[in-house]
Amino acid sequence: MKQFLLTCLCAVGLLSGVQAQDVIMKRSGEKLEAKVLEITPSEIKYKRFESLEGPTYIIPKNDVTLIQYANNTSETFEFDPSAQTAEPVRAELTAAPEMLSVNLVEKGQLDATNHYDGYKAAGTGTLVASLLSPLIGLVPAIACSVTPPRDRNLDSPDHQLMQKPDYKTGYVKNARKIKSRKVWKNWGIGLGVNVVLAVLLAQ
Repeated sequence: MKQFLLTCLCAVGLLSGVQAQDVIMKRSGEKLEAKVLEITPSEIKYKRFESLEGPTYIIPKNDVTLIQYANNTSETFEFDPSAQTAEPVRAELTAAPEMLSVNLVEKGQLDATNHYDGYKAAGTGTLVASLLSPLIGLVPAIACSVTPPRDRNLDSPDHQLMQKPDYKTGYVKNARKIKSRKVWKNWGIGLGVNVVLAVLLAQ
């Protein structure tokens, strides 16, 4: 019994590590879930957490008040009146025109991050099954995570762009990652609840 509980606790720890992310707090109150790549004297470079293989973004440090890192440390930033502020931009925007296909893939990934929510049914089903039994929950979790989202569930904001192969490839690829992440997160929640109950009952 103790070995089983130890294994479950390790699994919960691994799952929480996979979901770790940095949080950028802007002066406007907006919160960005991200992976911080680099901090320069005037800028912060990051990737959106939902699209780690997508474009790199740049935001002025003056627009940021605090960064909460995945390791539970934080860093605050003072406003510098001598520095100019601007909207976040993509670092790849300087690419040559022949990179259009790459930009379409990235746009598809970004749109999936902002609009895809077709994972909800799969995530809810996995959560319910996992609360009953983590072993039973593995069945829908594995099945849903390896199955690409159906076209009718993609929720693309631009059906004309969806006809372009490069855009659709980027959108579907990122939608599948989002779906898999959400499904396994819900399985982890179900596992965690069962571990806590098992510990309480064992006392």
